[in-house]
Amino acid sequence: MTNGNSLDPWYDSYAQRTAGLSASEVRALFAVASRPEVVSLAGGMPYVSALPRELVTGSIDRVMAEDAAMALQYGGGQGLRSLREHIVDVMSLEGIRASAEDVVVTTGSQHALDLVTRLFIDPGDVVLAESPSYVGAIGVFRSYQAETVHVTTDEHGLVPEALREAIANLRTQGKRIKFLYTIPNFHNPAGVTMSRERRIEVLDICRSNGILVLEDNPYGLLWFDEPAPQAIRSIDDEGVVYLGSFSKTLAPGFRVGWALAPHAIREKLVLANESAVLAPNSFGQYVVNAYLDAADWKGQVDTFRGLYAERRDAMLSALGEFLPDLSWTKPNGGFFVWLTLPEALDSKGMLPRAVKELVAYTPGTAFYADGRGGGNIRLSFCYPTPEQIRLGVKRLATVVNDELELLETFGHATRSNVRESRTSVVAPPPNVS
Repeated sequence: MTNGNSLDPWYDSYAQRTAGLSASEVRALFAVASRPEVVSLAGGMPYVSALPRELVTGSIDRVMAEDAAMALQYGGGQGLRSLREHIVDVMSLEGIRASAEDVVVTTGSQHALDLVTRLFIDPGDVVLAESPSYVGAIGVFRSYQAETVHVTTDEHGLVPEALREAIANLRTQGKRIKFLYTIPNFHNPAGVTMSRERRIEVLDICRSNGILVLEDNPYGLLWFDEPAPQAIRSIDDEGVVYLGSFSKTLAPGFRVGWALAPHAIREKLVLANESAVLAPNSFGQYVVNAYLDAADWKGQVDTFRGLYAERRDAMLSALGEFLPDLSWTKPNGGFFVWLTLPEALDSKGMLPRAVKELVAYTPGTAFYADGRGGGNIRLSFCYPTPEQIRLGVKRLATVVNDELELLETFGHATRSNVRESRTSVVAPPPNVS
């Protein structure tokens, strides 16, 4: 072997698609954010301490007493039948009527997202996604050499007219659009929810253009003031692949998610699942199944909703108190608030100063495939206590105000990411609670 470089002798041997593999800005923050003195408003980690331990240990004990031989063995590529039936019941809460036959259990919904992308994307194909979009999805699309094209989003979700324009422009360029990726409920990172009217219109646009809809819904049951509109999949069972997960409503450590797909796609997903992992995690499936069999899981979801709503309120109140001149979204569920910075401030460039002030956040640049997002910050309220959230926002305000003071003293810097590219946001009143 004569090529390569001094750091990696195999550099010239990698497949071209590995050029799309890069470290997630969210993951890169974990080492810093895990320090006890740092208030982390960065990662979207569920508050699993609110899950009573006896619910989990009881489920594990039942599995080991009744199903250990199967739970500790390989399983089928589609997943445990009884769990898939439970999943159908879970999805019915959002208006979805489905058969367990069309559910494929995966190692978390991230795995399902990877499998769908693997099935549909050839190098150079286009994926349409909201502006901004989930960092994990962008990484998957990039790894399969897709081009991610962002579509404008506002406080009511994806803008249908912007979707029409994006499709027309791409078709004019001769590009192939494979699917629209959307998080319609309590969006990550924007925190907004797509209205019922827009869901219908977006689906009609995709139908008329022969574009598959990939609906990712990890937060749908975690609503605060009122439920989100029913799932897009509830309107159309042929043009939509629906992704779900137990990571947010139970615990991410089980790594159990699923895809609900039209029959033909489902068959290919099972084959792709078997090719990738032979079978999804048998033990995790059996434990989740036992939990859904015996526990008051809907009551536990209610507990999570109350806890996250309290923390959402703490964050909005702190933003109104310490950063009243800024604007942000007001989520009705989920984990995240999307903050817009004053002109000329750059969220990624400001992060080292924030860490020095013992607060961490995720820069908006993590949620774009094209380098935009410097004027935004994703703030997560799911894990810190209300008191920590208030302290973290107070520290963030110190950073923002110090940066503004420097700009006033030395003149305005030019941000590479223009303001016009940002997602529209709702500006709450100064004393919102």
